[in-house]
Amino acid sequence: MAVPALTDPLVSPLWLLGVLGRPDVKLVDASWHMPAAKRDAKAEFAAKRIPGAVFFDIDGISDPDTDLPHMLPSPQGFANAVSALGIGSADTVVIYDSTGLFSAARAWWMFRVFSHDAVYVLDGGLPGWIAAGGELASGEPEAPTPAAFRAQYRADMVRSADDLKTNLETGAEQVLDARAAARFTGSVPEPRAGLRSGHIPGARNLPFNELLVSETQQMLEGEALRARYLAAGIDLSRPVVTSCGSGVTAAVLALGLHRLGVSDVALYDGSWTEWGGRNDLPLATGAAA
Repeated sequence: MAVPALTDPLVSPLWLLGVLGRPDVKLVDASWHMPAAKRDAKAEFAAKRIPGAVFFDIDGISDPDTDLPHMLPSPQGFANAVSALGIGSADTVVIYDSTGLFSAARAWWMFRVFSHDAVYVLDGGLPGWIAAGGELASGEPEAPTPAAFRAQYRADMVRSADDLKTNLETGAEQVLDARAAARFTGSVPEPRAGLRSGHIPGARNLPFNELLVSETQQMLEGEALRARYLAAGIDLSRPVVTSCGSGVTAAVLALGLHRLGVSDVALYDGSWTEWGGRNDLPLATGAAA
């Protein structure tokens, strides 16, 4: 019997314990860190991971023909990469990261962009698993047996710089930026060299960590979660485009919206690394207008 589909995109360590080891449940470590952190996510995976997990390289599973970081690969490129990880189209995928809830959301979004809906995020990530008493594995993992994965691209889930330029004129979609408030207002330099400071004109700001319980790094639920978006000035009945520094934490905002049942959500893949790096694109500074 297949794993029953869930309406909540996040699963608990207890739920994972109940399905761990099933051949049709594939566990994925999608840990990624900002370059300034000088951390090696793959080495950390080898040292400490949930048993049976494979490593999803966000920088590696990307478009090789752009200078922008970890942009979406082609459908075939994605299919080839996840097939090599032993993930098939019929599998249920559970994704976590070593931070709690950070880069796992990016991998979750990527699977959904390529039409794989049986994908979930482990709430609280590896720290939550450890806190729940989950077992750990270490050492170089065995190479997975390749599986058959078919990817179909959903263009409605992705936005480009041109799309956002057009939106400046139409205002058809709300833009929500996941970066810290000081980066959004432009009062501090961007961590990536060569980028301007500020935000896309008309954007709203909701730092991704405001969706998380600070002690556990688990995502808020229900009205507490909804209130964060409303306080940021977002109308949940209208389309939303999420953005951030390079398309990672924008996916946390998309994940939260999905948890609330909001479906008309896209992500600006180039995010501020693209927009802030182009002098031909307008910017705003200060608080959201």
